[in-house]
Amino acid sequence: MKLDSHFWSNKYKLHQTGWDIGYASPPIISYFDQLDNKDIKILIPGCGNAHEAVFLFEKGFKNIYILDFVKETLNKFQEKQPNFPKSQILYGDFFSLHDQFDIIIEQTFFCALLPDQRKAYVSRMKSLLKPSGKLIGLLFDTYFEKSGPPFGGNKKEYIALFSPLFKIKTLEKCYNSIPPRMDTELFFIFEGN
Repeated sequence: MKLDSHFWSNKYKLHQTGWDIGYASPPIISYFDQLDNKDIKILIPGCGNAHEAVFLFEKGFKNIYILDFVKETLNKFQEKQPNFPKSQILYGDFFSLHDQFDIIIEQTFFCALLPDQRKAYVSRMKSLLKPSGKLIGLLFDTYFEKSGPPFGGNKKEYIALFSPLFKIKTLEKCYNSIPPRMDTELFFIFEGN
C-alpha cells in the first residue's frame, strides 16, 4: 500500500475523511486554553483541513505553521482563511521538513502513516522540536478491524517507541474525546530528552 499524496487526495475527492471531525479536537482546545504565550511557534503536520490552526489563529496564536502534501486541502484552507499568512502554509513531505518549533500538534497524522514509518516519525519529530519543545496531541489506544489507515496501537507500544528520544510527561486515557472516540484515545505530552 502506497500512502502518498495521490492516495490522500483521492480520499478527499471521494469524501472518505472519517478522521476529520469538522472542528478542532476538544483535548487540543483544552491544552491550548491553558497557555498564555501566544508567540510560541507551532507546527501541525498532516494538517488536512487544519481545524486546530483555525481555532488557534482565532485565539491569537499567530506563529502557526500547517503542513500537508495534499495541495488541494491547503488551497481550500487558504481560500477559507485569507488572513492566515501564506508563508506559514507549507506544502511538502513531513519527512523532508527542516525547521524547529516550540510545539508540534499530533492529530490523526501518526495513525495515517504506515507502521514501519513510526520510528522515522519519532526521529523527525525530535529533530523538529526546539530543545525545550513539546509534542502534544492524541494517539489511538485501540486496533482497528480493517487494515489501515488508520493504524492503531497501545500505550505500551508508544512508551517503547517514544521514550528513547522523549520524556513521557503525560500519556493517559483521554477524558474529553469526542463521543465516537471515547475510550479509544490517549492524550499525550512528550518533551525532547
